[in-house]
Amino acid sequence: MILTWLVIIPLVGGMLAWLSGRKGAAWSRWISLGALALEMLLLLTLTAEHFALRGSPGNSPWLAEFNRGWIPAIGIGFHLALDGLSLLLILLTVSLGIISVVCSWTEINERVGFFHFNLLSILAGIIGVFLAIDLFLFYFFWELMLVPMYFLIALWGHENRIYASVKFFIFTQLGGLLMLISILGLYFIHGRNTGVYTFDYMQLLGTSLTPAASLWLMLGFFIAFAVKLPVVPFHSWLPDAHTEAPTAGSVILAGLLLKTGAYGMLRFMVPFFPNSVVNFGSVGMTLAVIGILYGAILAFAQTDLKRLVAYTSVSHMGFVLLGISAGNTLALQGVVMQMLCHGISTGALFILVGSLQERLRTRDMKNMGGLWSGLPRMGGMALVFALASLGLPGLGNFVGEFLVLLGSFRSSVTLTALATIGLVFAAIYSLWIIQRVFHGERREERSVTDLSNREMSILMVMAVAIFMLGLYPQPIFRTAGPAVNKVRYAVTIEREKIEEGKSDGPSIGQGVNNGND
Repeated sequence: MILTWLVIIPLVGGMLAWLSGRKGAAWSRWISLGALALEMLLLLTLTAEHFALRGSPGNSPWLAEFNRGWIPAIGIGFHLALDGLSLLLILLTVSLGIISVVCSWTEINERVGFFHFNLLSILAGIIGVFLAIDLFLFYFFWELMLVPMYFLIALWGHENRIYASVKFFIFTQLGGLLMLISILGLYFIHGRNTGVYTFDYMQLLGTSLTPAASLWLMLGFFIAFAVKLPVVPFHSWLPDAHTEAPTAGSVILAGLLLKTGAYGMLRFMVPFFPNSVVNFGSVGMTLAVIGILYGAILAFAQTDLKRLVAYTSVSHMGFVLLGISAGNTLALQGVVMQMLCHGISTGALFILVGSLQERLRTRDMKNMGGLWSGLPRMGGMALVFALASLGLPGLGNFVGEFLVLLGSFRSSVTLTALATIGLVFAAIYSLWIIQRVFHGERREERSVTDLSNREMSILMVMAVAIFMLGLYPQPIFRTAGPAVNKVRYAVTIEREKIEEGKSDGPSIGQGVNNGND
């Protein structure tokens, strides 16, 4: 039942926070913080049970599992399961959830109870996505994330919040509908082949598909996940949503919602359609490189600091698609590291941007400059996370991007070389942020206060985490190893079939070469 409690606690906590908001804003904040603290305690207990006490996950495919019938007449079950990959992502979810509550302590002063209800509902949906093994249940949680995030942007966002929230809703809803069509297609094809109509993940694995059916179903999943990742050209909702969202919304968007797209590719798209994924590999890598370069170049064109950081997310998440498309062990290990480290470093940058906006009442870098002398704490923290964003060795982002490039090099030297240019651009725009905001001449004389102890504590925890991931990433590799190996194995088997002439699936572009793992 511990897996069901991981979903229920945020929902109940959010409801209590909403109801208690009538007594005062502090009630909502403390109840939300308490619910997420309880959530973290459950996760740490689960982690200790399966790793510290037992030493390793063992041979079982799942660390924990909960499976009950929900609508058995049509093959829908309430099936939750946890492995190393989902454990890491849920730890990230709860950690950033706590940080989002704390960083919103003074920013949100209107409808505080409803704000925390929506915030915790989003977290419940994200945790459900990382746990759901029944495809109908997965889609249910996928859509559960959508509505509260819409309200978070529309009600507590900035100037153009309605436009940004509607655009976010339309993009993600259309992508979700395409995924639903693919889920139903897989459901009916499996039922026709076996006589068993089910949405269960384990039973649907290995469903016999024609090459054309596999390709079209894979594309439905890919587009849904590409919208969330986001992949160019499905990315245009992201800069607007980030720019208009409150700080907590930006942290959740960058740190967690984007990761659901990558997780969906690793958990569902590759295992269900390995043949089509391999044939689609060069297209995926090409889209990834376009995103890396496009996001970096567009970042240079921004004067709005929050929008600039949003475009860096488009660039950095391109490395995730690059690693998934390469499909070997090194690249997939880099994908996991990049997902975790991007969530921490970019989340911290959005917190810093929100703190600056709260103090200066602007996000325009033209009105900034020379702030280091008055804000040394903020400047120091901004420098740490800017260096993480550019991939400085010793910080976690370097490990993720280096492994992705090393793995993708075995698949395509040309595309890897182009992707490396994105690292050069990242170094330029990251240091440009520091120079424009904190150095040079002060544009306006104003009295501003530095980071409070509350804000400093949040950022110090995130800085320690990014240093630990950079200096000692091995626990992450061990934890996610079994899940990574399953994805790599599925891709390797299909590549071997193609090389032996046993697979005649349609190829979109030329499949990437099989590199040694």
